[in-house]
Amino acid sequence: MIVDVLVEVNVGNQNQMFSYTVSQELQSQIKKGIRVTVPFGTRKLEGFILDIHKDDTTRDYELKEIINVVDEHPVLNDELLDLGKHMSELYLAPLIHCYQTMLPVALKAKRKVKLNIKEEKYICLNKSEEEIKLYIEGNKSVLQNNILNTVLSLKKVRKKDIDNQNVLRTLLKKELLKEIREEKYRLDSNDIIKNETHELTPDQKHVVKSFLEGDKETYLLHGVTGSGKTEVYMNIIDNVIKEGKKAIVLVPEIALTVQLVTRFQNHFGNDVAILHSRLSAGEKYDEWRKIERDEVSIVIGARSAVFAPLSNIGVIIIDEEHEATYKQENSPRYHAYDISLFRAKRHKAKILLGSATPSLESYARAKIGYYGLLELKNRINGKDLPKVHIVDMKESIKKGHRLISSKLIEGIQERLEKKEQIMILLNRRGYSNYLICSDCGYAYKCPSCDITMTYHKTSDTLRCHYCGYADKRRIECPECHAKGLKDFGVGTEKIEEELNKMFDGIRIVRMDLDTTTTKGAHSKIIKDFNNYKYDLLLGTQMIAKGLDFGRVSLVGVINADMGLNIPDFRSSERTFQLLNQVSGRSGRKDIEGEVILQTFNNDHYVIENVKNHDYIGFYNNEIKIRKRLFYPPFCFISLVRILSSDYEYGFEVSKKIGIYLRKHLPNNTILGPTMSNIFKVKNIYRFGCLIKYKNKEEVAEVLKNVLKQYDNNNKIKIEIDMNTMRM
Repeated sequence: MIVDVLVEVNVGNQNQMFSYTVSQELQSQIKKGIRVTVPFGTRKLEGFILDIHKDDTTRDYELKEIINVVDEHPVLNDELLDLGKHMSELYLAPLIHCYQTMLPVALKAKRKVKLNIKEEKYICLNKSEEEIKLYIEGNKSVLQNNILNTVLSLKKVRKKDIDNQNVLRTLLKKELLKEIREEKYRLDSNDIIKNETHELTPDQKHVVKSFLEGDKETYLLHGVTGSGKTEVYMNIIDNVIKEGKKAIVLVPEIALTVQLVTRFQNHFGNDVAILHSRLSAGEKYDEWRKIERDEVSIVIGARSAVFAPLSNIGVIIIDEEHEATYKQENSPRYHAYDISLFRAKRHKAKILLGSATPSLESYARAKIGYYGLLELKNRINGKDLPKVHIVDMKESIKKGHRLISSKLIEGIQERLEKKEQIMILLNRRGYSNYLICSDCGYAYKCPSCDITMTYHKTSDTLRCHYCGYADKRRIECPECHAKGLKDFGVGTEKIEEELNKMFDGIRIVRMDLDTTTTKGAHSKIIKDFNNYKYDLLLGTQMIAKGLDFGRVSLVGVINADMGLNIPDFRSSERTFQLLNQVSGRSGRKDIEGEVILQTFNNDHYVIENVKNHDYIGFYNNEIKIRKRLFYPPFCFISLVRILSSDYEYGFEVSKKIGIYLRKHLPNNTILGPTMSNIFKVKNIYRFGCLIKYKNKEEVAEVLKNVLKQYDNNNKIKIEIDMNTMRM
């Protein structure tokens, strides 16, 4: 028997498989999709078996033999094996990267992660029910009889739930009861009780009916914030489960899984598995096996949950479908929608994209009928969307309010007096953006990246948010040695400090990447704020979407127009989405909502459209600009990124690639080569060529050739980002 094994090594053709023989004693264990350990030069590597065939006796060289079989059952089923090949073709990525990215850490090849199976101890009968009843009749010990009656009625009781362990030991010695061990999944809870059902509004019922009875493969649900999209999702899944099928629900941020999972568990009980990056290796492994064993009908998670080994899928729901986090930034650079489309075709399932602010591409596809368009135009409680006030910070600064306007100060004070809650968004963490010497103009930059470092006052350090480099703040300038270092810009730490100075006794919780690094931090902050342990939630974009707090009546945004200055054709779209989403956190229950946006560009069309909650107006404005400049949805775009530690060599290669692309893609638009927005990261220089095109196949072939030309070049690295989301 010969097996073809895919291992993770740097070779010219990264999809190359290596053939090995299989000893007689291991042949019965061999299956496609399992991991095996193989000799590779002087090393031992783990790889996936992708093909099995008979020994070729005509071969004039000897093959090495596999060392051992790692798995009892395949970690890659037939669907995932096919999906990996599809991803490799679609994203021009090494096949091994595609398979590795699908799996939890414990199941990846060459990851030496040993996980213990967690077990629960149970007590059950060791004799027949008749024998136990006879024993109870003749037994005078009330304590013994209580335990025996409990086990008789429940059949199986957790050992730790039995109060009197001494009496239990006596019954075990008499062999009336016995102790057994059963595997317990780490995230399973015995406290989950199905109790939540809500009557749908007529609009929601219409959306559910249209989706279930429609003949489109993909539907876009455009529903204003607070219109009850989650209820629609759960009702659709109810119908799918009744048909014996299953569901995947994707969310863009880990923070969103906290409230969403709670709502789904209240509705579906333990029929839910969770997959996201903040789970421990053991928790992910348990959830994966729970799914693989068909023990749940619903999987909820972030981007990678789209690979869950769920059988018989009926629907895949992508909540907040516009979010860029659904696109992976490293190889394979997949988008969750593309993977959903492949799996939906395989299972004859439907896809539902949900958002209050759909991406322009999705809404355009819905407008022309490629997607089905479903709409929820009103909030579920019948209340109006919150009133949005625009504060011109140019005028506010003249009046002495540089960071927080008098309008926002008054709004916060009013809510504190009413015992209502406030949310403040500033999409920049840290204390200040940069430190500059006021004498010579020196700015602290990361030594490895082309970026100024952010000052974090709580740790008194300067940090690079790209490579993680950190340095203590110094008193004097390293250039001129003057003591005139000043911090400029503003981050969440500084706003927190200012608010504490302004409002005596205010209870503030900050939610950003710095405060949510520990396990369970997202969940704790959201739970505590929901339970009114804090008056004000201050955070970055992770607080802007999907969260539902009944007491929040005011949302404030610091530097609302900050995202408009980013050199990216999607900057206006992302700013509108962020501001519209965070505005929707206000007034979601019985309290009237209000939003205060602080901006220096109060007459910009994005700000005006946010003020009026006018997605259609924004879409009409933006689509004209996209058409004139020939950007998506009027074309596809892909980025060829050239990376090198040698600036001169990287620049020369990028010029050659630009010439090659123009020669072989004469009917397409090639922009560049140019330097990336962040030119140097971790001492690697970054250049790029952007391709605008309509023919995917033609461009893919040319880009494959570009990759081949530099396959074995250690001085340069070429990355292809198909349908890039970041410029």
